[in-house]
Amino acid sequence: MASPNSYKLSCSIPGHEMDVRGLAAAIFPDGAFMSVSRDRTGRVWVPNSSPDRGFTEMHCMTGHENFVSCVCIIAPSDTYPRGLIATGGNDHNICVFTLDQPQPLFTLKGHKNTVCALSSGKFGTLLSGSWDTTAKVWLNEKFVLFTIKLWKAGRCEKTFTGHEDCVRGLAVVSDLEFFSCSNDATIRRWLVTGECVQVYYSHTNYIYSLAVFPNGQGFVSTGEDRTLRIWKQGDCQQTIRLPAQSVWCCCILPNGDIAVGASDGLIRVFTEVEDRMASPQDLQAFEDELSKTTIDPKTGDLGDIKMEDLPGREHLEEPGNRDGQTRLIKEGQNVEAYQWSVADSRWMKIGDVVGGSNQQTSKKVNYEGKEYDFVFTIDINEGGPSMKLPYNVTDDPWLTAHNFLQKNELSPMFLDQVANFIIENTKGHTLGAAAPSAADPFTGRATEPSSYYRLQTSTNIYFPKTDSVTFEQANATQIMAKLKELNGGAPGEYRLSEEVLESLEKLLVSVCNPCASEQPTTEQISLLWKTSHWPEDIVFPVLDILRLAVRHPQVNDSLCGGDADDGVALCNHLLSLMKPQGRPANQMLALRILCNCFSGWRGRSLLLAQREAVLSHAADLCSVCNKNIHIALATLVLNYAGSLHGQPDLEAKAQCLSVASAALESVQDKEAVFRLLVALGTTVASDQTAQDLAKSLGVMSQIAKYTSVTDPAKVGECCQLVLKELQ
Repeated sequence: MASPNSYKLSCSIPGHEMDVRGLAAAIFPDGAFMSVSRDRTGRVWVPNSSPDRGFTEMHCMTGHENFVSCVCIIAPSDTYPRGLIATGGNDHNICVFTLDQPQPLFTLKGHKNTVCALSSGKFGTLLSGSWDTTAKVWLNEKFVLFTIKLWKAGRCEKTFTGHEDCVRGLAVVSDLEFFSCSNDATIRRWLVTGECVQVYYSHTNYIYSLAVFPNGQGFVSTGEDRTLRIWKQGDCQQTIRLPAQSVWCCCILPNGDIAVGASDGLIRVFTEVEDRMASPQDLQAFEDELSKTTIDPKTGDLGDIKMEDLPGREHLEEPGNRDGQTRLIKEGQNVEAYQWSVADSRWMKIGDVVGGSNQQTSKKVNYEGKEYDFVFTIDINEGGPSMKLPYNVTDDPWLTAHNFLQKNELSPMFLDQVANFIIENTKGHTLGAAAPSAADPFTGRATEPSSYYRLQTSTNIYFPKTDSVTFEQANATQIMAKLKELNGGAPGEYRLSEEVLESLEKLLVSVCNPCASEQPTTEQISLLWKTSHWPEDIVFPVLDILRLAVRHPQVNDSLCGGDADDGVALCNHLLSLMKPQGRPANQMLALRILCNCFSGWRGRSLLLAQREAVLSHAADLCSVCNKNIHIALATLVLNYAGSLHGQPDLEAKAQCLSVASAALESVQDKEAVFRLLVALGTTVASDQTAQDLAKSLGVMSQIAKYTSVTDPAKVGECCQLVLKELQ
């Protein structure tokens, strides 16, 4: 029989497909709560009326373009009597929802990195915190104040110092007190005047989340040590271990139950009310699942282990001294970990202990329900204990390292160290082989052989790339045939005479043949410009002629800057063809024309002057599912990066990095990915400020998955060089 003051599992709630990163008790409906996840969704859960005491998904909210990290409830108002739901994500945005529709009511944009914390304030305000190191106060869909630390009337009032590592969560006790938790594995209780009145020790790894009981007499915490801990009267009175690597978040429901979200995608609710506890069968199933997990001694409170010194099962006959106390025993060739439960007056198995970083056996190691060849210990040296990293020899070490850093919210700057650690400790297991020779990465033409291989190369053939990349392919006969065909069915006012067609054909021949004796005439260029305004459903062959023509110095000078207004008119016309609802062929050709404009100095000057508008319109095409559009978009970003290389224009480089980063979220084609990687490398090469900016945008973790690409090899090679540049 459970103690009346001990919490037991009430139910497990599946639904999310990835880590549950945030929870918040709802105002409406009664007893409901919200959750958000790495699966990019938010969900509303309501209590079942059926005897199973569980929860049912009432509402699923979508709108974020990347994982969702936090959630809060905005109090009811006259306009929204049931309140609003705000979610923050890795896409830098805050989405605000009602309970009536799955799409956002509105989206708040302004942060430049992941929105990691949200809280509702007075007067309908919303407070947000971000990895961009700023906090903002929002009101009526606009941000009205940058804020951090303790502010009063827009002024920094107090800074609280004491934690030895980053602070992961805050929880208000009253108008005079609050709690904080940190990666330093401590919880602190503060007065708003600045004094730390108590430090709480019990967790053995990062602490991610706090929630205070309504009466302010206790609180709960969760962390990387796989535990939910319940604190009352200043002490940790109960420790509940979960069968998941990370217990990311917790909240206290109106009835006093505790909801927690974890890295296994499940939400679990715990209660101290016997009528709401799970059935004996479900409680036993939860305990059985916990007993099958694996524990690395360096990630918890198990200390150094010498198997020969461990006692046997008889050691479990002695009662423990405190709730959550752990004890190790030797069972054959295995080491098992047990935890003392005060409520049940018994030792509960919490998992099998696996070795540290030098473990290598012929047997598979079971970890979080899966079998692995290795379960490593990684010490990131950021002030916290080591962490667990499972690995199979068939896995890619770079992708494994990337996933490990992302899962543990560690800096991507450690990618090289972690990947090399894996490679070294798996006896040099590598993927792929050195390329026998080098080739021009854009044209495929052979160049001199290079000793380049992975990160060991002393030659970087990819970036910085300062000469423009253009679209040269031309079939004049085919282009003219299509133009004449469409001209035959064109509306009367747009139909071209034979004389005009002949003039355009002469222009096309002259710009496609560098040795042509005839040069483009002013009349021909004027006809081309006029014809480029044909109806959008038939204009594409004219755009193809324009694509080829702007490479010619005379055409480039005339259309891009013979008159300042002409250049702006060209840009505006091309941007009008690039609208997201436009025709894909026109979008692609407009992008290619812009790329080819870089071949002349007037075109380059024009596009640099129009950079903000051009890249903003180009970024709108990231979500279009078209390989050729993506390649043209990537090439445009690359040409901008090359033009800006060596220039001190941080704002322009920031836009290049932002568009490249956004494109990498959608682009699948490897050639487009490669050109975006070259653009990134060119932007950050030999520019420390640009490198710092790229790191703050999360570029390293974003591109890490490409390090293992071997087909084509240039993608993986270039990616590794970009990461090396960012170290």
